[in-house]
Amino acid sequence: MKSQFFQDVYEVVKLIPKGKVTSYGAIARYLGTTKSARVVGWAMNNSHTLNNVPAHRVVNRDGLLTGKNHFPYPNAMKNLLESEGMKIQKDKIINFNSYYWDPIKELEL
Repeated sequence: MKSQFFQDVYEVVKLIPKGKVTSYGAIARYLGTTKSARVVGWAMNNSHTLNNVPAHRVVNRDGLLTGKNHFPYPNAMKNLLESEGMKIQKDKIINFNSYYWDPIKELEL
């Protein structure tokens, strides 16, 4: 079950457009498991061995780079987001709402 949930998370994350981000909770809501944001985080922590999952595009609900410690080096997540046009200050995306991508609104269930 957990493995299939992780795969479902990865499939959603693969759909986040370049230059956009979403939150753990938004992915959980999209998958119909509203209270599973933490499990989405665990899935993201386990995604770093996969080549095609843009884990840097998943942040917390306030735009904080809470998953940054699971990247190969401390500024990797920040650098990847900045390379997609975002400004980061104190590990938080500036103007987060302008980059926010909600899978419930963007994808058909």
